[in-house]
Amino acid sequence: MKISRGLTPSTSRPYSVVTIGNFDGHHHGHRALLDRVVATARREAGTALVLTFDPHPVKILAPQVNLMFLTTPEEKLARFEAAGIDEVVFLEFTTAFAALSPAQFAKQVLCDGIGTRELYVGEHFAFGKGRAGRIADLLELGAQLGFRVHPMAPVTIDGEVVSSTRIRQLIQAGELQKAVRLLGRPYSIEGTVISGAHRGTELGWPTANLRLPEGRVIPPDGVYAAQVSWKGSGLNAVVYIGTRPTFGAGERLLEVSILDERLELYGEVIRVDLLGFIREDRVFASAEALTRQIALDVDAARAQLRDAGITASLSALQPRS
Repeated sequence: MKISRGLTPSTSRPYSVVTIGNFDGHHHGHRALLDRVVATARREAGTALVLTFDPHPVKILAPQVNLMFLTTPEEKLARFEAAGIDEVVFLEFTTAFAALSPAQFAKQVLCDGIGTRELYVGEHFAFGKGRAGRIADLLELGAQLGFRVHPMAPVTIDGEVVSSTRIRQLIQAGELQKAVRLLGRPYSIEGTVISGAHRGTELGWPTANLRLPEGRVIPPDGVYAAQVSWKGSGLNAVVYIGTRPTFGAGERLLEVSILDERLELYGEVIRVDLLGFIREDRVFASAEALTRQIALDVDAARAQLRDAGITASLSALQPRS
């Protein structure tokens, strides 16, 4: 997959089939757009192209908004490639770019800049200065400039429109099961395992600790059922997010307790797939009370994983001696 920054002459690629957006989360709605783009590009022996922006437009247009993301830039690119996209074009989003009129955007960017032949966007797509351009305008401009526009209806699941905004809200509310349905996959956080205070080991439940990544959507403090990906294996786990208030609040971390295996993971990169909420964080009267609760949390995690049809794959594991 080719990655381009800035506009290049339209003659540099065959029959550009384009979609536009930030694609944070790569949820069901995003995949519906990407699938249509790729299918059309293959039929026309053309280029399946994503036009996206860096930084996110909200960072320029509403810098006071503390926008958190569902995916890292690296994860988004990997998912574009897995979807069959041939090229991702990054345009720098500036105040000058935001000031382009709908007609200027269509001519300078879509027509002259990337040579769009067909364009797939959501039916509520807005573009140009002040988001003044709508689908009717885009259809008219496309007819004038020589590209076809395909508005697509939003994807709905359980009567709810799938959107990155809604998924962020669900995760921040701890409603992981609903978020997973809209995403079409678990919500994942990846990081390098760091050394902690070893309280988990003292309590009989050793943990692998991750610092929470900056700029990412994080669920509320509490306990979650999860699966961990490490060296090609899937490991069932129970996850705690919080500051460990029973021992006096400390750094907010993500602590993973692998079920049924003891592994040396310090310094290893792992991916944590959060699958379901178990309980809120709270202060316990003693370490013994917390230990008893952790045992209940583990049972609840096992039940959730079993109900979800999640099983551990241990083929690549090397248990610690």
